[in-house]
Amino acid sequence: MANAYLWVKTLHIVFITSWFAGLFYLPRIFVNLADEKNTEAYSRLLGMADRLFRFMTILAVPAVLLGLTLWLGFGIGAGDVWMHAKIFFVILVIGYHHACWSLLKKFRANLNTKSGIWYRWFNEVPVLLMLVITALVVMKPN
Repeated sequence: MANAYLWVKTLHIVFITSWFAGLFYLPRIFVNLADEKNTEAYSRLLGMADRLFRFMTILAVPAVLLGLTLWLGFGIGAGDVWMHAKIFFVILVIGYHHACWSLLKKFRANLNTKSGIWYRWFNEVPVLLMLVITALVVMKPN
């Protein structure tokens, strides 16, 4: 049982890290899309954004499912305040992921109204969320 737990935990960390890599990079592509005037370059960046969004969505699913397995299957953090806080912030990450999807749809339709500067600030959100979630998991405050 301990071996299965360690594998689930390992895979959870790998999928979370990979998912967050996409959450860190996609808004950087949005910065470039917001500032791009060349239609050929815009098209290329939009293709990159589409592929990255699909890939990070595929990574998000096992990341969340493995986390639920740790919580519900192995009882990690069951009933603990830190776990409830972590789940709240994970829901915010999922919301951020959906916000990226909404913004990507606007770029696809050529309806973006936000500046590159706005996207630079938007890009900081997953960094803060990851910091809070990691602190909760490591410190386990009650």
